[in-house]
Amino acid sequence: MSPSFKPHGRRPQPAKSQEEIDAQVRRMKAQQEASTNYRERSLKINGWICAKCGREFELANLHLLTVHHKDGNHNNNPADGSNWENLCNFCHDDEHSRSLLGDYLHGK
Repeated sequence: MSPSFKPHGRRPQPAKSQEEIDAQVRRMKAQQEASTNYRERSLKINGWICAKCGREFELANLHLLTVHHKDGNHNNNPADGSNWENLCNFCHDDEHSRSLLGDYLHGK
């Protein structure tokens, strides 16, 4: 017997109007733009400095400055930047390795 590729237990969804489709596309584009621009917004809000070690950056080495999401959720990008801190790549790696080591030591 060959496998069936038909969805099981799903009811057909009513067709969406063009207005509903347009609204959904606008929401998706806004979400995508917000998630792709959070680095630039964080750099404007917090400046070109590492929040942990205090290293200052210039345009030539700005690629070494990253945005760390404090709650770990990369989709949580509030406009006020409250979930972001700019960390150099060394401090960012250190921040994530600390939580991994802590979880390991506590048996998680």
